[in-house]
Amino acid sequence: MPVTDVTTDAENLTMTVVADLAAPIERVWAAYSDPRQLERFWGPPGWPATFTAWDHTVGGKANYTMNGPRGEKASGTWEFLRIDAPHSFEVLDAFADDEGTPDPDLPSMRMVFTFEPSAEGTRMVTTSYFESVEALEQVVQMGAIEGTKLAMGQLDAVLQDLRDYAQGKGTTVELLDDTHVRITRLVEGSRDLVWRAFNEPDLVKQWMLGPDGWEMTECVIATVPGETYRNSWAPVGDTEGEPFGFEGEVLIFDEPRRAVTTERMQGQPTETLNDMSLYEEDGATLITVLIEYPDKETRDMILATGMADGMEASYARLETGLLAV
Repeated sequence: MPVTDVTTDAENLTMTVVADLAAPIERVWAAYSDPRQLERFWGPPGWPATFTAWDHTVGGKANYTMNGPRGEKASGTWEFLRIDAPHSFEVLDAFADDEGTPDPDLPSMRMVFTFEPSAEGTRMVTTSYFESVEALEQVVQMGAIEGTKLAMGQLDAVLQDLRDYAQGKGTTVELLDDTHVRITRLVEGSRDLVWRAFNEPDLVKQWMLGPDGWEMTECVIATVPGETYRNSWAPVGDTEGEPFGFEGEVLIFDEPRRAVTTERMQGQPTETLNDMSLYEEDGATLITVLIEYPDKETRDMILATGMADGMEASYARLETGLLAV
């Protein structure tokens, strides 16, 4: 987690974020001056940002929208006030509508980003200046501190070569908070092919089997929001276990980048929210699944079933089978 400190100062009307990044200053500057890279970490997990306008000049504007897993939207706009590459830049940041028009009912702030070389690579300090204590408190109450920490927790993956960041690590499980878990797995193969492997029944049945000794007995794919899917498995031969399955509803289907679904075990009421995204770099694809559980107890119970091991067995089968062809 690159964020090392977040402080608010009601007297000076500021919120300051300090982050230590394991990358040279030029690499960090590149991440903040390219909208395609910014999109990978500006929104917190589950709320990826899309920059719809980008004029990286003094007086220019950038507009973005963060898209929540249930179809929610939160938009904002920057006006670039000062640019001193690669050391600092300053923007006027405001909540906005989809067209980038600032919302007068929500607070705006002046944000100053500074980058300095450090022993670790780069120290970034972001200071937000507010017009009133009420504006500062409102932004904090909206979750700005925790959201910033979670968003910047994605920055390491952006600053590194994707293979350097994830190759050989297998299926990685990160506990983000009591109800959110992020699971990542790098596979060698194009994003388009990985997307097909998740969404074509004949392909799904070849790899999404979990541990050895199981077979997929049912695979009903859904690709339109509002549609329902259904997958079932059963043990083969002497393998111990009882048949089971999952079902749920599609909420977002953004081919070939993102799919958000609900998920519940067949016959059970407990439901999770699964937000899968795919990112390709140099022929490798990072699969990221953000899972939202109803509570900590459910999270811990499901993780204790060996879910991650089953996912790793399936991902390994995907990589060495379908993607290696």
